[in-house]
Parts: sequence; structure tokens; C-alpha cells
Amino acid sequence: MSYLAISTKKWARKSGTAIHAALSLIIFFFLDITDAILCVVYELLDEILEGNSQSCYCNASPHTTCENAVSETMFRRRNVFREMGFLGFARKFKLSRRMGKSKKTHELVNRWSDCGCQSCNSWRKNEAGNLHVVVKDSTPQEDSVQEPSENVIFIHGFMGSSYFWTETVFEHFEKDRYRLFAVDLLGFGESPKPRDSLYTLREHVEAIERSVVKPYQLGSFHVVAHSMGCLIALALAAKHSTVVKSVTLVAPPYFPSSLEGSVLTRIAGKRLWPPLAFGTAVMSWYEHVGRCVCFIVCKHHKIWEWLIKLCTGKREIPWKIKDITRHTHHSAWHSMHNVICGASKFADEHLETLVNSGVKIHLMQGDSDEIVPLHCSGDMKRNFPAVEVEIVVGADHESVIGGRREEFANELESIWGTCS
Repeated sequence: MSYLAISTKKWARKSGTAIHAALSLIIFFFLDITDAILCVVYELLDEILEGNSQSCYCNASPHTTCENAVSETMFRRRNVFREMGFLGFARKFKLSRRMGKSKKTHELVNRWSDCGCQSCNSWRKNEAGNLHVVVKDSTPQEDSVQEPSENVIFIHGFMGSSYFWTETVFEHFEKDRYRLFAVDLLGFGESPKPRDSLYTLREHVEAIERSVVKPYQLGSFHVVAHSMGCLIALALAAKHSTVVKSVTLVAPPYFPSSLEGSVLTRIAGKRLWPPLAFGTAVMSWYEHVGRCVCFIVCKHHKIWEWLIKLCTGKREIPWKIKDITRHTHHSAWHSMHNVICGASKFADEHLETLVNSGVKIHLMQGDSDEIVPLHCSGDMKRNFPAVEVEIVVGADHESVIGGRREEFANELESIWGTCS
């Protein structure tokens, strides 16, 4: 009887895997077709509505840019439908339009497919171009001599904002000991979202330096980061390895530079489940489908917020829902490729710099994380034994922090307390 039950479970598991594979093949093939068609559609709409069209990465070569920090994954994305030759006509059609196109007009800050509301464009009043930073400083303002014992910079992950920290763990830290900085990364939250930025790793690091490290004159600091923010944290810490006291990485997408194969496939494989992984795959592989999603969700976020309020009867929108819409497709697309994919090859170099400088590195990850593979933590520990690795039982990609807020804050204080 037990043998029959075991056989039934194995059969059900294999059947489920086969069905998932078949559905994935069908859905992603449909997305290949859709993205190829939208490539032409957006080319036309951009020229009609903006007077010029911004080149996409569908048929471009990585050699067309002089930016060494630009990830090649933006260019080499396999599309079955495109490889079948459908876009041969599209290329000729687009080329003929470019040949007869008038002089390029000035670049608009916001594209027609981006939201133009006041809240989404409040960053344009920021003439210095600094990031939006939330500072929790318990030091008395009238006492200019006394300095907080510890400075801590918190960096959120992909499609997040400073809310990820301020609404979860900030209230749980011991008062009068820390000065906490939670940044909205370039292109996210209330920070600037310039259209001419490529959102490279270097640009993200320089934006944090310009907005936090230099104006607040941080003589020393700790860094805490989640998901995509971990790669930015490593680069920032390595650049300031002589003053950084510790780096805490939560669910870092670490893929050793020595591994072979497509970085994009390892980071954002084409899979339907879980839903967040499917969303990541769509936004990573399909430039134009992703822009269409942003047009529907982000540009019309006020409509969705009104509907959510109507259905829930609540006056305030949860911060997690707000974060989903507080970016542009340009900022999300480039950050995904140039940071998560492109910056992976620099992670080993940054880790080596930090380890050699004696900086304490602590890594946390939930054993139920379905976004970042659990082997990422094992690979980092294997390559850099000095890294402290903590696997949290029962936690996933976000609940490793949000599901254990006070405990997480206590762990951070313990880590900071062991640093000289």
C-alpha cells in the first residue's frame, strides 16, 4: 500500500513537471511573438507621439556602446520568433522610416508611456539630482559635537524603495546608537528617473555617494542590502573598504564569474512559477512586453489604487503595492540587466577586496527562497570562507526580513557590535 502511494506521488510529480514545461513552452513562445510585434509597434508610436524613436536592444550589438558596464544580456536575448526571420521585414521597414525621418527633437524626460503625475515626477524639482533618502537620526540636533556611534546605509532590492526598511525594521533598533539611512535607488521610489541614464552599477554607487556618503560626511559606516541591492552594496563597500565596518547581504543573487552559461538564464530563467519569478522573467527577457506592462500598471497606477481602495475599503494603499509602480520601464529594464546580470561578474572582485581588507561580511537567506537560488549562498561561502552564512529556516525571499522584523534588527545590532 505504501509502495503504491509512493509510486502515485512520483507519477503526480512527473506529470506536474511535464505540464509545467509544456505550458512554459507555449506561453513563452507566445511572448516571443508578442515582443517581436511590439518592437515594431512601439517604434511607430514613439515616432508619432514623441517625434523620434529611441533605439531598442532587439537587434543591436553590444559593440554599439562604449559603456563597459553595460550588460551584454540586454542584447543577446534569445527570441524564437525573431530568429525565424519575421523581423527581417520589420528591420527594413524601420530603416526606411529612419532614412526619411526629420531631425531628432529634444529628449523628453518622461516618455508617453510613463506616468506624468505630480507624485511620480516630484524628483524633477531636485536640481542636484540626489537620491531620496530617509534618515533616522536620534542624535540631538543642537549638539553638533556628539556623533552617533554607528552609521548604517540600507539598500533595497529590485522594484523596491526605502519603504522596504522604514516600514519593517527601523522602529526596532535601539535608540541613540545609530544613524540610519534608507535610500531610494536611482530610478525607483521618489528618486530621480532620468531617461538618459543607463542605470549601471557605477551610476548607482555614485548616486549613493553623492546623496549619503559625501553630504553626511560618513567617516565610517555599515551597509545592509537586500536582493539586487546586495550587488550595489558590495561595489559601494569595496570602493570604501577602508571605512566600511560591515556588510550584511540578504538573499544576494550571487553567481560566480567562473560559471559558464548565460547569466540571464541563471538569474531569470523562463518559468511560470512562482508568480514573482514569472514576472522577473517577463521583465528581463522581453523589452517591449515589459514596457507594455509598465504602461498598463505604472502609468495608470492612480486608477489601480482607486480600485484597491474601493475593494478593500481602506484609505491607504499598502507600501508594497506602491513600490510596484514607482519606477519607469527604462529604469527597471536597465537596472535588471546592468546591475543584476551585468554586475555579477564584478562580485568576486569586490568580495576579495573586502575580505582582504578585513571587512566583516554576513549573509542571510531563507531556505524557502524561490527567487534567488539557495546555492548562491553556498557558492559564496565556498569561494570566500570568511563570509558568515546564516540560513533562516521557513523564510522566503522577503519574509527573511518582513516576517521576523524585531529578530532581524537584533541580529544586525549583534553584527555591528562585533565590529571594531
